[in-house]
This record gives sequence, C-alpha cells and structure tokens, in this order.
Amino acid sequence: MSTQPTQPTQPAPSAPPAPSTSPDDDPLSRERAHLAASRAALRAMRADAESLDIRDVTANWVNAQVLERQIQDRVKALADLGGTPLFFGRLDYLHAPGADRAEGAEGERFYIGRRHVHDADGDPMVIDWRAPVSQPFYRASKKDPMDIGLRRRFGYTGGDLTAYEDEHLSDPAESASAGRLLQQEIERPRVGPMRDIVATIQPEQDEIVRSGLSGTVCVQGGPGTGKTAVGLHRVAYLLYAHRERLARTGTLVIGPNRSFLHYIEQVLPALGELVVEQATVDDLVAHVEVRGADDARAAAVKGDARMAEVLRRALYAHVRPPTEPVVVVRGSRRWRVPAYELQEIVQELLERGIRYGAAREALPQRIAHAVLVQMERAGEAPDDRVQNAVARTGAVKAAVKEIWPAVDPARLVLRLLADADFLATHAEGVLSDEEQKAILWARPARSVKSAPWSPADAVLIDEATDLIERTHSLGHVVLDEAQDLSPMQYRAVGRRCTTGSATVLGDLAQGTTPWATRDWREALAHLGKGDAAIEELTAGFRVPTDVIAYASRLLPHIAPGLAPVRSIRENPGFFEIRDATGAADVVGACRELLGREGSVGLIAADARVPELARALAEAGVAHLRPGEETTRDTRLTLVPASLAKGLEYDYVVLDEPQAVVDGEPDERTGLRRLYVTLTRAVSGLIVTHAAPLPPQLA
Repeated sequence: MSTQPTQPTQPAPSAPPAPSTSPDDDPLSRERAHLAASRAALRAMRADAESLDIRDVTANWVNAQVLERQIQDRVKALADLGGTPLFFGRLDYLHAPGADRAEGAEGERFYIGRRHVHDADGDPMVIDWRAPVSQPFYRASKKDPMDIGLRRRFGYTGGDLTAYEDEHLSDPAESASAGRLLQQEIERPRVGPMRDIVATIQPEQDEIVRSGLSGTVCVQGGPGTGKTAVGLHRVAYLLYAHRERLARTGTLVIGPNRSFLHYIEQVLPALGELVVEQATVDDLVAHVEVRGADDARAAAVKGDARMAEVLRRALYAHVRPPTEPVVVVRGSRRWRVPAYELQEIVQELLERGIRYGAAREALPQRIAHAVLVQMERAGEAPDDRVQNAVARTGAVKAAVKEIWPAVDPARLVLRLLADADFLATHAEGVLSDEEQKAILWARPARSVKSAPWSPADAVLIDEATDLIERTHSLGHVVLDEAQDLSPMQYRAVGRRCTTGSATVLGDLAQGTTPWATRDWREALAHLGKGDAAIEELTAGFRVPTDVIAYASRLLPHIAPGLAPVRSIRENPGFFEIRDATGAADVVGACRELLGREGSVGLIAADARVPELARALAEAGVAHLRPGEETTRDTRLTLVPASLAKGLEYDYVVLDEPQAVVDGEPDERTGLRRLYVTLTRAVSGLIVTHAAPLPPQLA
C-alpha cells in the first residue's frame, strides 16, 4: 500500500519516490486537476438545469407546476458543497469486459463519488457510489480483487484534495490492513451534524446497503458499528436503484426523537437525496394533543400487543344485530328486506374481516342490492343508478346508522380508559384485573379535547384509526433505535409499510424502556415483517478500543449472550476516570477537552442537567442543547442522558454514572442507559464521579 501526502518531502514509510516538479508527472496534481474539472462540469450541469425553459412543453398549469418542482429538486441535488469531497476514490480495472463482465475495460478508470458527474460530451467524470461499477470500491479485497488492479483513496482538508493512498490488489506483497487515510477519515473530528460514511463503507456494511427493495432487513449493531449510517445509505441506494417506484410510494426515516433527527438530517442531502421524510413515532400517531404521561406500569400495559384485541372487540361491539326489517318506498311500491336477511348481510361483512369503515360503507349497497333482487323478480330492470338511489334513501341510512354506527377512534379509546365496566367487558380474558386498573384514568375525562392523552394513548388511537380505515403504506421505512419501541408502536410503524419494505436498526443492549425489545424475531412479528433477514454488525468504527472495552463490562448484566463490539480502531483513544468533588471539576474537564479539536458532549443524568447548566454559565463556558448545531466557536453540548442515544461527539465527559442508573425506574434499564452514555465518544472519554461507580463496572 502506498501513500502520497500533502507535502512530498514528508512521505509515509511506504510512499513512492517524490514526484517530479512537472505537474503532468505529479499524480497529486493530476488528481487535483481532475477534481477541478469535475467541479466545473457539475456547475455546468446545474447551470443547464437552471436554464431549462418549460413554458411551451407542458399541457396545462398542473403539469407545469410538477415539472417546475422536479427541476428545482434537480438543481438542489446538483449543488456543489464546497467542504464535501466530490469524489473520494478511484478504481482502475485490469481487463476489458468479457462475456460475464457487464462493465470495466482495459485501462478504464472510474472516480467514485457522491453523485454522477459528466462532461459536455456526456462522458462520466465521477461515478455515483451506488452504481454497479462502484461496488468493488467497497467489496474488492486481496482474496477477491473483482478485476481491480488499483484502488485509490483520497484525503481531503476541507474541500481540497491533499493526499492519496493506493492499494494494488493484485500485489501479494502489500498489506491487507486498513489504510491510513481510511483510519483518518473514521477518526476525523466532527463538528456539526452527522456525516455520511460513503467513503468508508465496509464490505459487511455494503452488503446490507445494497440489499434489495423487496426484503426487510433488521440490523443488530453495537455502539459505533455504523448501523444508523448503513440504514441511511440503504435508503439512498434504494432511491437510486428504484427511483420511479419509490417516487410514487414514498420513503420515511423514523428516529427516537427530534434531536436525533436533526443530527442525521444532512446525511441524505449530502448524497443528493432530498425527498425522504423524517419523523418520530409520536409524529406518526399525532391524532390528539399529548399533554399527559403514564407511569411505567400503565405505559407497559398500553404498549402490549394484547391491547389491539381489546380495541378490536370494543370497536366491533358497536355493530348491533338487526331486529327490524328495512322498508324502501319507490314510487307506489314498497320493498321490504326482512330482519333475517339483514342479519345474513351483516354476518357476511363481519366474516370478511374488512375494516370497520369499509364494511360500514358497503352495508347500504348490500341492502340496496337486496332490494334490486326483489325488483328484478317483480319484472323490473333496475340498473346501478337505481341501486345507488336506494342506498341513499332515508330508510337505508337510518338502518345503517342503527346497525353499524360511525365510531370516532379517539372517543373509543377515551371510553375504554374512562369506563371501567366498558373496559372490563372487552378486556375479559385478555387483560388481568390489575392490568385494567393500571390503565384506567383516576379522573375520567369529559371530552377528547380535555383528555390528558399520553404518548401511549396516541398509539392506541392510531390502532383504532387503522381498524376503521386503512393507513397509507409507504414503499420503504427506516426505523432507527427500534429496540425501544413497544409492540403497539411496532404495529403503528408496520402499518406504514404493509405493502413496502423496512430497514430496522437497533441494539438490544441499548434498550432503555421497561418494554424494550428482548428478541428481534418477536419485534419483527409485531412489525408484520416476521420473515425479515437479521444481520449483525460487530466491528466498531466509532468508539475507541479502551472506551468500548470498559462499557462492555455491562453487557453480561444488560444483554447476556450478546457479542461485544470489536473495535478496529488503531488509536486506543483517550480514557480517564476521575474523582470529582463538585460541578467545578466537571466544568474543568469540559474546558480541558475543548482545548482539543472537535466536538464535546457533557452527558449527565436528567436531574443533574440544571445544576451543570448553571455551573457552565457561571464559568462562562458556552454550551448548546441537543439538536442545536455545533459551530467552531461553540462546540460543547449539554446532553441529558435520556436524549444521548444515537448522538456522538469527539470527546465526552460523563457525569456521575450512578446517577444515570438511578434515574431509571429499574436497575437493568438504568445500566442500559449507562451503556448508551458510555459509548458516545469518538476519540476520548472522561468519567467524573463523586459517588461510587456502579459495581457492574468494577
């Protein structure tokens, strides 16, 4: 493996001889020239898109608006992000394509980047990383070169190309270890939102990223294994490979909270994808205003999958068996549908298992059809217009209202939670008496608007809404931090991808809710994707060796049998445990880490955040809240432990581990929360404590 640094006078040990002074003979100069030419070509592509005149090419105003929107999206996707490398790698193929080679030719060279760029003649200058010809950049190895003679990686400072590193895959003398530039890219200080990992995707990650649209994939991955980035890059790949289909059906990324979504929101735009929606589960089920909160016991019962059966029973209990006939008057004739025939119609609709609302809409047509049958027997020749007219008569409408009344899903849940007798009737044999008492409101609400709805209640309303009317299904859904979802939340997400696929991301060891997932197969069954493939990522790229080794002491207590993350980082990282006598020592640790390059996170138990915020303010140390973007001037974020999941910082100060554990309703959940907070650092961690450390860390 050979490396070309920024300054030829300071080559790496395996560097080639210093280049000549002629730019034409200097490989680094040639690569910089290609970068400059590629950027110019990208600007030309954007200028072409901006200059398009659509005034005479659309049939009507609506088509013009749609086309204008598409052009605007195209212009945005072609933006040249100055600080982002346009290409990060190069592939030199060995041979011309044979009968079994679709791409690659002798001497042919491809630059691999975030998006396709072509010159004025249409010849590619940069190949999209998602194209089939780019795959060997991630998959080729000494054992399987995939017809690649040379793989070159580029190093950047800002947007300037400053170094390159070569792998001659056909040379058995070269080491197969990870290159210096690859390690530097992984360890590069991070200020601002989450970065893409498109330049550092590993073979096992690439296999997941390029898996097909039709199948659902569940990725179990410990801290720093890149599972979130893998999920986002899979969305980008699927949009590339199945753009027309997903443009029709839509894609969605679901995260645990708004801070997390803000952190990841720039990854897909950096890859040229602007149409992916982002939401939390609470956003999906926001049918009512949430103003209340459940205790752990009530939330666990409301989140149990058995509540779906309770809701189904309560809903269909509104269907009343008809006891009176329906008499329809048409002109001088009276047509009578007897009660027994109405009962047969209702029973048939119930047995079909269609949604409550769809059955209610079908009922008047079924009654009208029964009337039309009698008309035909009497020698008349009614058509569909007559059937529709009969279905709209007052007699039929009154019968439908009596037999199959309209039900408001929020009112249904309100009655279940406020009326003990109603709940007992429909929860019999499903929920125990103690479980029913746990979810009943102490003070019944008078109306939907005044009810103290909790997040779990909103999920119940969403379930009831879907029982009445089908939820719109998307083409693909990414569900991150899935281990914290309740079975009912899984069902809510699953409704959004019944006809599509999903990417489920999570870590069983990081489950921090009382109902946290214990087994992925069970969770996937609730999601409606029981046949999903489960992949496990165990190679750690983010968390330093010493830090992940310390945090892994908790695994036997929080996730027995789960394999610990194996850090591939050559840098063991900065790690210290310090005694602290007060908040001043914690602030001092933050000041120390702010003296280094990169972002800093101060993570503490939620209850200790106000005290630490005051201490930082009194010391004149500016800080941010989760979700606020760090800058070069303000690089410290004060993070409540409950919001730390999914975030990462170059350096972390973890305040009072025992307080993090004590802040949860039980020790197991507390230790899982501690595991999360211990694994947010990329380059260094300082643990400060006055109280004794949890014994599980001994």
